Amino acid sequence: MSEEAAAIHAATLCLDTHVDIRWPEPPDPLAEGTMRVDFPKMARGGLNAVVFIAYVPQGKRDAAGHAAAAERAEAMLRHIRDRADGAARRFCATAAELEACFAAGAQAVLSAVENGYAMGHDLGAIRRWKALGACYLTLTHDGHNDLADSARPRQPLGDAPEEHGGLSPLGREAVSALNAAGMLVDVSHVSKRGMMQAAELSATPIVATHTACRALCDHPRGIDDEQLDMLRRVGGLAQITAVPAFLQRVPEGVKNPAGVEAMADHVDHAVTRIGIEHVGLSSDFDGGGGVEGWQNAAESPGLSAALLRRGYGRRELGLLWSGNFLRLLRQAEAVAR
Repeated sequence: MSEEAAAIHAATLCLDTHVDIRWPEPPDPLAEGTMRVDFPKMARGGLNAVVFIAYVPQGKRDAAGHAAAAERAEAMLRHIRDRADGAARRFCATAAELEACFAAGAQAVLSAVENGYAMGHDLGAIRRWKALGACYLTLTHDGHNDLADSARPRQPLGDAPEEHGGLSPLGREAVSALNAAGMLVDVSHVSKRGMMQAAELSATPIVATHTACRALCDHPRGIDDEQLDMLRRVGGLAQITAVPAFLQRVPEGVKNPAGVEAMADHVDHAVTRIGIEHVGLSSDFDGGGGVEGWQNAAESPGLSAALLRRGYGRRELGLLWSGNFLRLLRQAEAVAR
């Protein structure tokens, strides 16, 4: 990495919008460990801020299943908040707090919930999650839930290819509740029809916090050009992520060689299609993410270097790493009521 590239990376607020944590029994993030993201790795790689995820796997859709999912999500949100000490590591729930944290030279901890299954049928859960600091909700995970169809139905759960025709009536109410609470609507994992409906319905721009371009790699977790166009139309954001299977197809049983150049290919495609203001970056570390050149938080400069080699400059790198996501946070905060 050249000195100039290193300097640009160091001056950029680098935010990873989707990082999983191990649960239960999460390791101490203060210690260098086996996880791809911990505070020492973040410091070495100049990864200033991370949205840690309260992830809930899809389970049985009954009262007991929903109650267990809600308990897990809120316990994880409290744990994530407790990772911050208020000094070297600050918990940030707003765009202004994140920018102030970066200006102070501290590490930023953010949180979000992945899988609306954790809500059950209780729309009040969204306000509780916001009160705990969550900045977005990923409407589904793998498998349909009561809010929306998933991009990857799960036959072991009894899923049909489609259940709701996109969003369910409850899912539509959830989008409105997220808008009212000032949380972003994350359409990663959501079926195309559900994603398009959420884009039309949401009062604020939607985001796909960890995705890729189906035009380059036809994976059900990616988004196609029509979906990219919709994101541009509503002011939304596609965060290109470091999951090899989303970036490059290889024969079954062959190790996927995708690296930072493959990520840059997807960034290029999205930027060309919908503009730099609607594209960002994420890793999905500790949830399947990790490519050659960006295998953990300590290697974050490698992704910046790859993008700078493509001709992106200081301004563009800032937009990709955090500027565009900060804009969406501000828009969500502005319409909260």
